[in-house]
Amino acid sequence: MKRKKVVPITDKKFPLFPRLVATSFGFGFLPVAPGTWGAIFAILVWLPVYLCCTPMVAFIATAVATFVFTVLGTWASTESEKYWGKDPVIACVDETVGQWLSLLPVCVIPHDYWWEILLSLALFRFFDIYKPLGIRSMEKFPGGWGMMADDLLAGAYSVAILLVLNYFIV
Repeated sequence: MKRKKVVPITDKKFPLFPRLVATSFGFGFLPVAPGTWGAIFAILVWLPVYLCCTPMVAFIATAVATFVFTVLGTWASTESEKYWGKDPVIACVDETVGQWLSLLPVCVIPHDYWWEILLSLALFRFFDIYKPLGIRSMEKFPGGWGMMADDLLAGAYSVAILLVLNYFIV
């Protein structure tokens, strides 16, 4: 299901904090492919942690960020629908969370395998855009739950592929 252009459906001003969370701190406002920008935002925030911390710390930080922003993102996405309509294109926190989930297997591999970061992005965006294997059915949940659930499942499928790949390569 392709997302629609955002058309405000209320005269009330969308409060700043949920707007920042829903749009991945404004990345959703970037032109063309806001979902991809949301996933790139996830990588940009994650990369310093991956490069500067131990694998265990990077894994835990990524898991905690995924959990916290799943909760915050579900709330902010639900709020965004009140102002911008159903599943607004600029509300891309769901892509940010799905991308963080798909980066979990990358946290524990050597930095020499930098290409897995790009593969993680490609896999996640593939599953998020084409929505195979039951991903599309996740969108049927109400409000922010539906917005988040399909991206979490897309991230989980990416994790599965990366784990198999890491088993045979790393």
